[in-house]
Amino acid sequence: MLARSAAPLSAAAREIGALAVPCDVGDERAVQEALKRVNADAGDPEILVNNAGVFHLAPLEQTSAVDLHRTLDINLVAPFLLTRAVLPGMRIARRGHIVTIGSIADRATFAENAAYAASKFGARAVHQVLREELRGSGVRATLVSPGPTNTALWDDVGPDERAGFTPRARMLSATDVADAVLFAVTRADDVNVDELRLSRA
Repeated sequence: MLARSAAPLSAAAREIGALAVPCDVGDERAVQEALKRVNADAGDPEILVNNAGVFHLAPLEQTSAVDLHRTLDINLVAPFLLTRAVLPGMRIARRGHIVTIGSIADRATFAENAAYAASKFGARAVHQVLREELRGSGVRATLVSPGPTNTALWDDVGPDERAGFTPRARMLSATDVADAVLFAVTRADDVNVDELRLSRA
């Protein structure tokens, strides 16, 4: 498990017996060093889940270049860097699975969402290119695009107090999204789940 915040990362990793590797996933050198440690401790990854994300809400004219760059670095550049790092080993093994966590915002636009939408539309485009490039390679790629999901990304937004936002009680849970990922990666080796779009019933 890779993430910037060492303490929460270690706590989460302990829950499932995983290796915690603190890493700024938007930094190319940090990703390279992290993958060296992963490879040394556990071998080449067979499944990559690109799940890191930040969520910045503001009207376009109030969205700073810093906020835009930060959102793109975490939501778009980081999955690109991690995918590029693990792909050579997967291609050699002729197996592996790359899962990208998208969003309803990877195909629909909302007010105050310029930075986030740009990052998620970009992530969907990269996934679609990757899917074309991997056909016949034995390596699979899936985009999981959930609607509003009750995670810490909403803590600073307060959706329960804002008109037009889905209340947290009516959002998907993180477990719902994890179940979708598990479904995709446990299909037969010759079946690729290209995309899953999740919403509340």
